[in-house]
Amino acid sequence: MKNILAVVSPHVGGRTAGAALATVFPDQARVTVVEAADEDPAALREAHVIITGLGPVTAAHLAAAPHLELVQCASHGFDYVDLDAARERGIPVCNIGSSGAEKQNVAEQTFALMLALAKQLVPAHTALVEADWALPRLQQSITELSGKTLGIVGLGHIGEEVARRAVAFDMTVVYAGPRPVAPETAARLGGARHLSLDDLLRTSDYVSLHAPLTHGTRHLLDAERLALLKPTAFVVNTARGALIDQDALADALAAGALAGAGLDVFDPEPPTAALRLLKAPNVVLSPHVAGVTRETLVRIALAAVQNVADHLADKPLRDVVS
Repeated sequence: MKNILAVVSPHVGGRTAGAALATVFPDQARVTVVEAADEDPAALREAHVIITGLGPVTAAHLAAAPHLELVQCASHGFDYVDLDAARERGIPVCNIGSSGAEKQNVAEQTFALMLALAKQLVPAHTALVEADWALPRLQQSITELSGKTLGIVGLGHIGEEVARRAVAFDMTVVYAGPRPVAPETAARLGGARHLSLDDLLRTSDYVSLHAPLTHGTRHLLDAERLALLKPTAFVVNTARGALIDQDALADALAAGALAGAGLDVFDPEPPTAALRLLKAPNVVLSPHVAGVTRETLVRIALAAVQNVADHLADKPLRDVVS
């Protein structure tokens, strides 16, 4: 019998979500559900596997788990696990990247934010609720997606799903990443072109972030890079909040150097009241909902549990990130 510690943070469902997750584990697993990895020291000490849904797994947690064999992230992201400490212990860390569990809804949420910005839905709604017929004021800033250039930073499973939708909206797709995709993939995505990040920023009308958060991508969009964008450009982030320097983005919006931003992710989460972007002009915000539809949560849980089950059965692991 193997001991599984399921860590599910309160802001993504906590014990209720964890209890549902526990029901789909194989019979050869004993599952303890917690909201923080060190909440139950005895369970952490006995854990063979930690499965975590955005709950931090630090070096101290790893050190307190002498029997640990695997850390499984129930998400595409893995930035909340101390990869260096896991690597030193020889403990594999996996995500659910190749499952595609989140790609549908993240792509849909990306376009929801883009459309809300293009059509000025939030100020239009607010004005009407306040008995203000805002058409004369808003009509000069309402735009179309058709004919615009979408720059995708990170053309992985999710980025490709976003690009497919962009083609349907008659947008031109450019992308930045470590290497170009296969020619047949680029052709399927409307002839998507590979650019350097800086050239993508100079070129794009919309920039959508789909890169993982690592040491190298933290504040990928800082003040210097944000300054490369057109003043008519929009930034959309459904990946990780720390990919953008949030203060630099607030500065750019306040100065009118950007047309707007759509954000589903923040640093930290939940954001504090001090986050300037909460009151920035022309911003559309959502509380990290891009990966949490009813359908998505089922797919995420099944993908994560399947990888743990494969480990328990001595089968090869998928999506090893460290």
